[in-house]
Amino acid sequence: MGDRQRSAPAAPDGVDTERPSVARVYDWYLGGDQNWAIDREFGKRAVELFPQVKDVARQNRELLGRIVRAALEAGIRQFLDLGSGVPTVGNVHEVVREHLPEGEAATVVYVDYEPVAAAHAIVLLERDGSTDWSGLVQEDLRDADAVLTNRTTKRLIDFRRPVCVLMLAVLHFVGGDDQPDEIIAQYQQKLAPGSWLGISHITDENVPAEEVAAVRALADSYEHTSNPMWVRGSGELEPWFGAWPLLEPGLVPVADWRPDCALTPAGRRARPFGLAGVAARPS
Repeated sequence: MGDRQRSAPAAPDGVDTERPSVARVYDWYLGGDQNWAIDREFGKRAVELFPQVKDVARQNRELLGRIVRAALEAGIRQFLDLGSGVPTVGNVHEVVREHLPEGEAATVVYVDYEPVAAAHAIVLLERDGSTDWSGLVQEDLRDADAVLTNRTTKRLIDFRRPVCVLMLAVLHFVGGDDQPDEIIAQYQQKLAPGSWLGISHITDENVPAEEVAAVRALADSYEHTSNPMWVRGSGELEPWFGAWPLLEPGLVPVADWRPDCALTPAGRRARPFGLAGVAARPS
């Protein structure tokens, strides 16, 4: 992989450096180093409001790894990560490279609209030496047509073959007025039989009553970033998969989707705050 970038690259022209970036804050939650002081300050305040936030983020990143590995085992060799943020700390191309059977090839497309996330991603993929089989599309995932017709997407993804589409920890930044169900359906319509759709989302469903206020306080704090946050339950998420059947174990807490290890005490405390499911397009 080579030497990893140890500090965030300088902000490109036109990037808002006065507000924290959701992508970089998430990187900080995960213990990454692609974040700035303003992101760390926001992250520390978020931890004060909602102490489980780092563990919730880590559970989502571990979920990503499990879904990618399961998709590889199912024979899928193309990945489209929507709202990917900064591709560090065990992201898709790293998992693919580690677990892809020898002699086989796979491709990865990251999608994020934030200029600063794109700048980080380009630097990291170039340093990682993976730009021949992975790339960054700087588009808003809400504009499915722009994502799907982008040159990088068309170079790396063959939609005649199965694709694993990931929408992890991103749809809670898409408001109801944007009609997330219709956005998701636009991607589904493009995908071949055998394709997968993975979704995870923050929730206060089945959360201890004394913790609900903390989740809501966290969501309110994101009003001061470039991406406000919405909290939803399973009744809102299930219809997003449309007619595609959910793979086992269905729509469950993030930590319960095909776990590969026992939860730590911190993991058990974080468990109620996320929902996840993966659906497959029938043959």
